[in-house]
Amino acid sequence: MTALRTAALLTALAVAPAAFASAALAQAPGRPPAAQNQAPPPPRQERPFPLGATWVAVSLNGKPFGGDRPSFTLSDKFRATGFGGCNNYAATAYPLRESGLAVGPFALTKKSCARDAMASEQSFLVALRTSAKWEQRGSQLIIQTQNGELRFERAL
Repeated sequence: MTALRTAALLTALAVAPAAFASAALAQAPGRPPAAQNQAPPPPRQERPFPLGATWVAVSLNGKPFGGDRPSFTLSDKFRATGFGGCNNYAATAYPLRESGLAVGPFALTKKSCARDAMASEQSFLVALRTSAKWEQRGSQLIIQTQNGELRFERAL
């Protein structure tokens, strides 16, 4: 019987300081009690990519597009489609964290056009494929590429 009382007393002595310490921490001076139970603030929400909008290319590295201007649309299924200046294209594209953009390989129609239209299309597709970051300023979409900047305006 004495052994049981001794064991109970030792258990009580071992548990009491831990309970006392946690109660003391909960009521620490200079720390309001409500602040202890608050959840951390939610992470900052990034602006979502404008899915479903159609964009018409304005310029590549400051040089305006002439003739039939290229276009770009990204669906809610992350399928990019558009017109390159000569051919239609489709690709998988993903908006990434911190305004990143990854564009996969293109599937293109095989129409033959004038040499300057083909060169313009090639430059546009390379810029789109090497996109790194995107930013929307009003009615403009700006895609930063490895070699410069691709600017679009929202189609009506």
